[in-house]
Amino acid sequence: MFTRFRMPALVLGFSAPMMLPSLIMALAWHEPVAAFAIPIGIAAAFSLPSLLSLRKSKIQFGAKDGFLLVSLTWVLMSLLGSLPYFLAGQGLSFASAVFESSCGFATTGATTINNVEALPRSLLFWRSTTHWFGGMGIILFTVALMPLLGVGGFQLIKAETPGPETEKITPKVTATAKILWLVYCALTMALFLLYLLGGMDCFDALCHAFAIMASGGVSTKNTGIAFYDSAFIEIVTTVFMLLAGFNFNLYFKLLRGKGMDILHNTEGKAYFGIFAVSSIIIATSIFPLYGSVGKALRYAAYQSASILSTTGSAIVNYELWPPLAQCVLFLLIGVGGCSGSTAGGVKVIRHAVLWKQALNELRRLLYPQGVFTIRLNKKVGRKDVVYGVAGFVFLYAVVVAISTLITTAFGTDLFSAFSASAAMIGNVGLGFGAVGPAQNYSAFPDTVKYLFSFVMLLGRLELWTLFILFSSEYWRR
Repeated sequence: MFTRFRMPALVLGFSAPMMLPSLIMALAWHEPVAAFAIPIGIAAAFSLPSLLSLRKSKIQFGAKDGFLLVSLTWVLMSLLGSLPYFLAGQGLSFASAVFESSCGFATTGATTINNVEALPRSLLFWRSTTHWFGGMGIILFTVALMPLLGVGGFQLIKAETPGPETEKITPKVTATAKILWLVYCALTMALFLLYLLGGMDCFDALCHAFAIMASGGVSTKNTGIAFYDSAFIEIVTTVFMLLAGFNFNLYFKLLRGKGMDILHNTEGKAYFGIFAVSSIIIATSIFPLYGSVGKALRYAAYQSASILSTTGSAIVNYELWPPLAQCVLFLLIGVGGCSGSTAGGVKVIRHAVLWKQALNELRRLLYPQGVFTIRLNKKVGRKDVVYGVAGFVFLYAVVVAISTLITTAFGTDLFSAFSASAAMIGNVGLGFGAVGPAQNYSAFPDTVKYLFSFVMLLGRLELWTLFILFSSEYWRR
């Protein structure tokens, strides 16, 4: 049992090298050094004793251990990651600092900061760094680099990686983790180079590449990607938001020449289908506003990709669009990206499972004696997957309802409270009303910010991972 609590402290040590580039930037640009030096010292103080005590251990992880390690790691990393915001002298309360850090690691495109461009560049880089590491997963990164966790590491990835089912693409879990990280790094580098080609400077290109590939959506500019007023940058961002929301396991299969797996993938087809239909409907609705098919399609595709992939980036104030366009975007908040991606939300695969099961129930009314199964990727799906998806969606709705109830208790109007709660658990960030593209979360009281921080982590860890720790059965031997 004691090992369960030493391991999060060990993993916490990875925040030190994560913060090191920001510390170097702070030193070079004469920005607040203590904002990074203090948390690096805290991380070292907690992790070194655990490293020394566990370095010769052969550790076996079961499912119970994985749930605890992943949950504690994300909570502790979010708390430690809040210190640079709190210590940088930007006037942020600790609640706001925790909110910003949770947004980073949960890859939520939200903020409480009114003037992003006034932040030290070292802090802006830390903001994007937390998104990038949170996107592919801290534990996934740890498993890739630490042979100590090689045995039983799949339990950690399974507890952290989004989706109702998790698969190893290679026999060894450490190899799987490394391959996924290599794909992630390659896509990030490609996006970085394209941003440079589009006219961004090196710093902005790197920060935006980190955020977009993580489905995070934060920016170094107050107006985000819209600051550059570049069709090229907007189109590139749209493409990579979609790529970030797609299943990374399928990229590896594509590299191995298994392109047919993508063509037969139920979730992938639904994902791109939802994007295409949403973009067309929105473009048709907003065409009279812009008088140009090209511009209407560009804006519609960008915002559809942004919400669907849970990136939460905006280049226009879509609350000024016609009600039909707004309705489509609002519905996309509840969809999410693909399983095995950096996106959050319910996930497309769960919607596909429920849709197929609903059709089967209709058929059962016509043929009571019939036997009906759902098919995923042209294979018969297991019945327990349907049960798991139904349970998840119900719990997801309950969390949104409770979060909405608490938020309204602090004076927020019902629509804004519901929109914010759905955006938080879906890791989208952007919403409507008080949390629309022209607003942020600074006006919420500290209690609500703590609530949203917890809800964001719940969504990022797919609910079960955190909720299971509140079960009495978990703590029984």
